[in-house]
Amino acid sequence: MRYVPINCIREGMLLGDNLYNTIGNLMLSKGQILTPDLISAIKRQKFNGIYIDDDISKDIEVINLINDKLKADSVKAIRDTFIYAERKSRIRKKDIEIAKSQIKLIVDEIFDNKDLMVNMVDLKAFDDYTYYHSVNVAVLSIVLGVALDFGKDELCVLGFAALLHDIGKVFVDKTILNKPDTLTEMEFKKMKSHCLLGYNYIRKEFGVPIEAYLGILDHHEKYGGGGYPNDIKENEISLYGRIIAIADVYDALTSERPYRKAMLPSEAMEYVMGATMSYFDPNIVSIFVRKIAPYPIGTCVKLSNGLVGIVMENYEELNLRPKVRIFQDGDKKIKPYEIQLSDHQSLNVTVVELI
Repeated sequence: MRYVPINCIREGMLLGDNLYNTIGNLMLSKGQILTPDLISAIKRQKFNGIYIDDDISKDIEVINLINDKLKADSVKAIRDTFIYAERKSRIRKKDIEIAKSQIKLIVDEIFDNKDLMVNMVDLKAFDDYTYYHSVNVAVLSIVLGVALDFGKDELCVLGFAALLHDIGKVFVDKTILNKPDTLTEMEFKKMKSHCLLGYNYIRKEFGVPIEAYLGILDHHEKYGGGGYPNDIKENEISLYGRIIAIADVYDALTSERPYRKAMLPSEAMEYVMGATMSYFDPNIVSIFVRKIAPYPIGTCVKLSNGLVGIVMENYEELNLRPKVRIFQDGDKKIKPYEIQLSDHQSLNVTVVELI
């Protein structure tokens, strides 16, 4: 199985994984041959890409940390929560309970797969960014929590805070949130208020542990200072806030937005590493770079000697040195063979090939 960006999908390709639509229903099943009509349907949903099976990748297994159905159900649950809250300016208690139950399922699944890296390109739907982003931030935060030896109860609290980290945006003017241009100083001030608005609402209305609403309050604070809403730094920032901050920025950077293209995982990883100490807790960053694969399994990469291949396997301690199946030399197709980059110190991944 390998990842193919949306603009590279071709008729006759074989779908490598189930694809769910934005309301959580199965849209296309693994193994379907793509027709022009199916390709049009995929593009209408505005996914950033899909996984396919072909001769050079059919035995490469891409394992997600949580199954596709659980991901789709969680997106639908948070979507329903936000939509109701936007209409009524409040959240229903039943939505909070649903969110908690979805987080428990995610925690159970990640805990069972805790030795896995985040090794998959996320198939986001452009128009439902807020909901996919909320679930992704929860998943990434829980992964970091597991690596920090959190117990399941702690992970559920962390995941709940991460899932609802942006709930305060429900109370911010939508023209500001959706503005494609640079915000004015006053607009930016109103936008920044979402941290405090979300904190106050969750703290007052729902019986959740203090760590949860502090995580919501602090997720835009910076480790070196200068963040909002309270301009605190280092360990003054709650641990959950420091965790969610990294997950939030990484997922935002790897998402397509109206005002910029999505970064590749490797590019977003570089940004996070470069912002250590100024934006992010260095101890959490060191865990993050071990658990998130910069070159996920199933992505095509070009090496420094011009060879092109598919990433087959990643390693926590050598995450820039994956195992790669070579199938192309420059523009020429060649008989596939495998190399372990850790055994070839002169070779490096130079770019991710979007083919």
